[in-house]
Amino acid sequence: MKKRKNRKDEGFTFIEIMVAMMILLTLIGAAGFAYMRYIGRARVTAAANQIQTFELALNAYYLDCQRYPTAEQGLDALWSKPILEPVPSGWTGPYLTKPVPPDPWQNPFEYRNPGPSGLPFGIRSLGADGLLGGEGNDEDISSWEN
Repeated sequence: MKKRKNRKDEGFTFIEIMVAMMILLTLIGAAGFAYMRYIGRARVTAAANQIQTFELALNAYYLDCQRYPTAEQGLDALWSKPILEPVPSGWTGPYLTKPVPPDPWQNPFEYRNPGPSGLPFGIRSLGADGLLGGEGNDEDISSWEN
């Protein structure tokens, strides 16, 4: 018959469990910060891609209607025929596959007609903070600067 070892030798001690948990929490925290940084970059890229899609749709709208939507008609004119004057007679849309979404931070895109610096239109997302200016993820993304 074999003798049982001391009960002290069985399992992990409280200190060993705490050390393992601290190591795991440190690794999870570091991965979480890296994940958030990549999410921020992905949102900036998504906003820039949405703006490019709107530019293509606006140019198709222009070819059909011989004008861009007014600022009052906005980007919604790409999804449904405008009811505000001037109502385009050549509208054959929709020019987008779904209604105009908000930017990746759930703020509306800003549409200008005429656009800055003599451009026919301008589209801008105000970034993560929803305010003019900013740096990093808070930086504005616009059709005339990117």
